[in-house]
Amino acid sequence: MARTVIIIGAGPAGLTAAYELLTRTDIKPVILERSQAMGGLSRTVNYNGNRMDIGGHRFFTKSDRVMDWWLEHLPIAPSDGGAEITYRRRGRRLPGESRITAANGDAMLVRPRKSRIYFLRQFFDYPIRLNGRTLRQLGPWRMVRIGASYARSVCFPRRPVVSLEDFFIRRFGRELYRTFFQSYTEKVWGLPCSEISAAWGEQRVKGLSGRTAAKHFLRQLISRHPAPAEETSLIEQFLYPRLGPGQLWEKVAEKVVRLGGEIVTEAQVTRLRVEGKCITAVETADGREFRGDEFFSTMAVQELVAGMTPAPPAEIQNLAAGLQYRDFITVGLLVRHLKVGPITDNWIYIQEPGVLAGRLQIFNNWSPAMVRDPENTVWLGVEYFCQATDPLWKLDDADMAALAASELAEIGILDSSQVLDATVVRMPKTYPGYFGPAYARFGELRAYLDQITNLHLMGRNGMHKYNNQDHSMLTAMMAVDNLVAGNRDRSNLWGVNTEEAYHESDRRTEDRMG
Repeated sequence: MARTVIIIGAGPAGLTAAYELLTRTDIKPVILERSQAMGGLSRTVNYNGNRMDIGGHRFFTKSDRVMDWWLEHLPIAPSDGGAEITYRRRGRRLPGESRITAANGDAMLVRPRKSRIYFLRQFFDYPIRLNGRTLRQLGPWRMVRIGASYARSVCFPRRPVVSLEDFFIRRFGRELYRTFFQSYTEKVWGLPCSEISAAWGEQRVKGLSGRTAAKHFLRQLISRHPAPAEETSLIEQFLYPRLGPGQLWEKVAEKVVRLGGEIVTEAQVTRLRVEGKCITAVETADGREFRGDEFFSTMAVQELVAGMTPAPPAEIQNLAAGLQYRDFITVGLLVRHLKVGPITDNWIYIQEPGVLAGRLQIFNNWSPAMVRDPENTVWLGVEYFCQATDPLWKLDDADMAALAASELAEIGILDSSQVLDATVVRMPKTYPGYFGPAYARFGELRAYLDQITNLHLMGRNGMHKYNNQDHSMLTAMMAVDNLVAGNRDRSNLWGVNTEEAYHESDRRTEDRMG
């Protein structure tokens, strides 16, 4: 009798696992998705013909396996420029002008990468580059303080590195940390950096440091040739689906169904039946039951443990309940033009401490096809980080849109009279929190869940780990590898996105501060 795998969640990890099972085994996957959208945090929202990428997803990875998987589903679109993008350590290049004809616009575009920091009503390069322009913008006195502070961090490094503040100061010095990192990061997490685990910095800012920025500056001074690709944060190009990341995941979902898999939408898993050290079935909020042989979960660990019956030991329940999350709001603003003029950034980090907005996406620059009228309008995503219990989360859509427009006007990005339309998208539990007493003991939760023999955790919330899209996909691929090999050891899954070497050298995946 054919086996069945129940997959909780139709995000990148869930859909990747389903496709891998269908193409490599005779196991039938059944995906249970709480919403109607495919892609989870990587979905694309279509509002009146203007598309929103929730959080921004650059398609660039160190993993050959993931890159090949992406291109299996979406070829690279023909390009007039013949751009090239490097993705393999051994130097293989993908031409921007592909011989494969993209049907119906199902294609990857080769996009230039540009992100900047907005601070003191000025744009600064991100990652920070110690070039002449930066020196002029900051002024000599501030640069002296930054240099002295960094020298101190080198000569007297912080030990031990426990908090995120420790991590940033050790890497960049106190003055550069306060100038370019503190305000934005504290907007993301809603806590002082001194109360956040250094693990966040270790995962998200791998390889980037004051020394890296200085070396990059020196190379620019002594050579006209671009510096060799050294760090994940210095990526110059990336791939991007023409209609946003959701285009890929909608296509994969169609293939999953065509190959014999099943996707059940509006199926929120609320209960998991446990017998001994196995899960036997899950139930959804509307009372449906789904039985399976194996269970792959991307649902938040907090909700997973709360739904187990019989309930786990009280200590495990309390640890899971104590895990913290940050929720995410994107306000889509359609405007005629910006006061700062045409800009080519994919997104902008808003370091200004006087506003709540944390980051700004310009969807025109991800792909012109994301915008209904890219010639005459600019389609923005104003991003906010909060808790679901905060007043900000509870604002009605009209007030939330008005706040976003007024804040961008306050810092000189736009004139609020130029706003033509707006929409609001809220995404709960977008960021698993790297703080709190429960997180400090997460290893105990992991050990408890790992001993459930047919439960496979994967993805960002499924592992309470700040995985990028490609990392989530790798955990799904490895979970299928383990199942095929009969391997019940989960350590290879937990090892994804931990070792610093994974992000360094000539691969340059994007590090995102948020």
